[in-house]
Amino acid sequence: HEMMQKDPGDGLGRPSMLAFDQGTPLSFIKEFIKAMRAAAIVIALTAVACTGTAAAPPAEKPAAKATGAAPAPAPVDPSAAAVTGTVLETMNAGQYTYVRLKTAEGEIWAAVMQQELKTGAEITIGDSMWMQNFESKTLKRTFDNILFGAIVGPGQTGAAAAGGAMPPGHPPAGGTASAAVAVAGDAPITDVKVDKATGKDARTIAEVWASAPSLKGTEVVIRGRVVKWNPEIMGKNWLHLQDGTGSAEKKTHDITVTTMDVVAKGDIVTIRGKVTADKDFGAGYAYAVMIEGAKVVK
Repeated sequence: HEMMQKDPGDGLGRPSMLAFDQGTPLSFIKEFIKAMRAAAIVIALTAVACTGTAAAPPAEKPAAKATGAAPAPAPVDPSAAAVTGTVLETMNAGQYTYVRLKTAEGEIWAAVMQQELKTGAEITIGDSMWMQNFESKTLKRTFDNILFGAIVGPGQTGAAAAGGAMPPGHPPAGGTASAAVAVAGDAPITDVKVDKATGKDARTIAEVWASAPSLKGTEVVIRGRVVKWNPEIMGKNWLHLQDGTGSAEKKTHDITVTTMDVVAKGDIVTIRGKVTADKDFGAGYAYAVMIEGAKVVK
């Protein structure tokens, strides 16, 4: 007897199953099935041994939920010629409007000449300079970083484009200290004549200009008339003195002074302070000669 019949296949020439004839002993069939089962187990174990079992990758931990305040935005590039942003908040104090701006780089505080600024308006501040740890005594607040400048119009740059609206006490971009003496609406004081101070450190304004390189870093005493007065600029009070010496044509008749003391335009005062030469605050605020940290005696 034949043990197996010929398999008719699946029509594609492939065997589809095994077939036994009626004469095949049952015991043989049972033994055949056992053998086939054992062979299947051996094949499966061999496959596992050869390929190994890859360890399942650890489950990804869910991202930690953010807590606390959002990280501080990156500061705006101080070297930028102009900063554009949306007005979020304003505060008027002294001669300034302090404005909180939302810029592309983050939120900043800026200070411009006092004016009405509407929340939501977009403004551009040019001719700017950054100050760190600036204290406003009027607001009783210290700003870690604040941008001082002037609002400029679309397509305009600099103080000239803004009609000269520069923080008071500072010259136009690229100017010198004496260039800031006359400002729109600020009538200049003319025909000044003041007697020179006394003492070994006494100097006229013309003498300070003439000897600035050798006087740099030393204290001098100057007596003169206050022709310009601007309080609370960059944490200081700024004044311009004239005594009738020097040349208006050469711009050596006027000197800029910073002080914490308070005076008024028209006062005749004596000041003691340190001579500074070639002082450059950046953004065009340059002073060929000035007196810093002065004490004022009326």
